[in-house]
Amino acid sequence: MAFDSSGGFLLPNGAMRAPDAAWVRRSRLAKLTRDEKRGFLPLCPDFVVELRSESDRLDALQAKMDEYIANGAQLGWLIDPIEQVVYIYRPQQPIQRLVHPAVISGDPVLSGFTLNLTGLWEPLE
Repeated sequence: MAFDSSGGFLLPNGAMRAPDAAWVRRSRLAKLTRDEKRGFLPLCPDFVVELRSESDRLDALQAKMDEYIANGAQLGWLIDPIEQVVYIYRPQQPIQRLVHPAVISGDPVLSGFTLNLTGLWEPLE
């Protein structure tokens, strides 16, 4: 199930987070009680996306992405349209830094899902 920025999560470490976009396997949601499904869900999403805005500090967003991975996320994308960079986070793997990618893939967590970024980037000079 996909969530937008109004979807909130209570991570295992106690932090309350609302990523710009998130995805949680239905099998994990099915284990929650009706009361747990109201308000912030008591789990970490499987996949999270944060989109940097002009007012965001990059280091703060990177720390948030580290926190998601430490709390169980299997994939995270930090998309920085200011620098035209995407940081890809996965458990126990180095952070991947892609400069001005045209497309990024959610495989294997979101098999077959791709995001075309060409419309997001300003032309490089």
